[in-house]
Amino acid sequence: MLTFARWKYFAILAVLIFSVIYALPNAYPQDPSVQISAARPTGTQVDATLAKRVEGILAKAQISSKSILVENQGNLMVRLTDTDLQTRAADLLRPQLGSEYVVALSLAPTVPDWLQAFGAKPMPRGLDLQGGVHFTMQVDQDAALNKRLEAYVEDVRSTLRDSSVSYTSVVRRGNEAIVATLAAGANADKAQKQLRTAFPTLTQSLEGQTLTLEIPQAELQRISLDAIEQNLTTLRNRINAFGVAEPVIQRQGTDRIVIQLPGLQDTAEAKRRIGATATLEFRAVVGDEASAAAAVRDRNVPPDARVYYNEAKQPLLLSKRLLVSGDQLVNAVPGSDQQGQPSVSITLNAIGGQRMLNHTLENVGKRLGIVYVEQIPITQIVDGKEVRTTRSEERVISSSTIQGVFGKDFQTTGLSREEANSLARDLKSGALAAPMTFVEERVVGPSLGAENVKRGTTAVMFSFIFALAFFLIYYRMFGLITCLALLLNLLMVVAVMSLPIVGATMSLPGFAGLALSVGMSVDANVLINERIREELRAGMPPQTAIATGYDKASGTIFDSNMTALLAGLALLMFGTGPLKGFAITMIVGILTSVFTAVTVSRGIATLIYGKRRKLKSIAI
Repeated sequence: MLTFARWKYFAILAVLIFSVIYALPNAYPQDPSVQISAARPTGTQVDATLAKRVEGILAKAQISSKSILVENQGNLMVRLTDTDLQTRAADLLRPQLGSEYVVALSLAPTVPDWLQAFGAKPMPRGLDLQGGVHFTMQVDQDAALNKRLEAYVEDVRSTLRDSSVSYTSVVRRGNEAIVATLAAGANADKAQKQLRTAFPTLTQSLEGQTLTLEIPQAELQRISLDAIEQNLTTLRNRINAFGVAEPVIQRQGTDRIVIQLPGLQDTAEAKRRIGATATLEFRAVVGDEASAAAAVRDRNVPPDARVYYNEAKQPLLLSKRLLVSGDQLVNAVPGSDQQGQPSVSITLNAIGGQRMLNHTLENVGKRLGIVYVEQIPITQIVDGKEVRTTRSEERVISSSTIQGVFGKDFQTTGLSREEANSLARDLKSGALAAPMTFVEERVVGPSLGAENVKRGTTAVMFSFIFALAFFLIYYRMFGLITCLALLLNLLMVVAVMSLPIVGATMSLPGFAGLALSVGMSVDANVLINERIREELRAGMPPQTAIATGYDKASGTIFDSNMTALLAGLALLMFGTGPLKGFAITMIVGILTSVFTAVTVSRGIATLIYGKRRKLKSIAI
């Protein structure tokens, strides 16, 4: 007997409503936009005054905009009609707004608020379908080299100190060598042995009590390459943290990194996170505020110290010796201290923890300075050309007294809430080995060309229409039932692919997976319809033939689809890039096609024929 449980109809209705809600955002195109935000969390405000200023700049250049509004995230969004105007507006605004603001290309959503209330968003699309934002970044290899050589100097000091070898100074000689002057009577042979073990790549020479560690050219090249690789790893961590689908991050030449972010909306935040070089440095405080003020006034700064300034612009002398730097930070968690003030709980690696432990053991009651270091991007016009550089901003956020001994785990304060959250995020994703500057930013068009994308989409749609036409002509009423099931199947695939938790990105290989899943859904419906026709030929009553046809075909459909599903899972587990996108689309399509072919089409058939007691024939 042809029956169908009532709760299944409610389930199909719920699936239909879900699919419509989460597939509908794809019908709303995104606006090419320019997004303007403050360069720093505590920087210049983005408000109506800035909106008026931007509107005046664009009006003077005769660039019309759809809207200029300050959004909830504190960003000014300038919506434009096409990508040409978007690029022109961005190039015009950057030099005029200066380094206080980040001007970035963006794609602004047009999805209605009522859909966004359900968390519905358009399906992420890859660079080959939608394009995206292209960044080229220049790595400051000189800064990376200086940073690593300073670390060598500190490591040499630590090695000699741990080996109980007295020394009077350890200094750099350019980028060529590190010179350690041993104290009179110090064991030079012991120093050489310990340093040879600690630094096997450096060559040594001893003249009297002066020990020179030469840095080979190969080691300098390795340091530069390591800086690029560490920056690549850090950038991948930072980009993964805000969930960009299928980004491209790769080296270009010896000192550049290319980043492509498909369809990213908040490109200003991306620039801020990608180029963020905020970190902490820990240095011992030399003297007090009075001695620092006197040193600045008399221009008599001790040779082992350097002048820094705190939040109140007061000078403070800190040791040139760097205790711990940002690349030795393992984890950072924002929070609050016992007084409710913003803080960052920091965890150091083994080397940094040991250095901090050794310092605090010997300096309880003395002060420790914590320096907040940030690279600020600067855009200038030189000889009519836009030149982008960075300016290092350093300020002492804490110079508190060491109350007790601590090692790798401790807490620091002195930041605003926004700075604490931003700093913790940057430190957690990893420190950059060298500062980087944005040297190029542009919109990337579809890599296969807009015409090819249009033709590919048209081909998929026509293949779907041809399949529907065939079913309508060949299977008549059951062809109509199959068409309704296929349309719901396509709607479900788009809805599921649009869910953020799926993490899928539609690309041209994804279209291939979608076409394959539609074909498998067609195959499943053909099996059901042909099985029903066989039962009718065998003389079964129409209702019994329908029920028997679905029952007998279901097992075959499950077997064939599960085999394809296993192949898709293998592609998903071991594939990367386009192959992975194809696998995700195929897996989603297989699951939805089984549901629509076995459950949805049977429900519709039962609704049409189930209560017709004197049914003599069916249109199949």
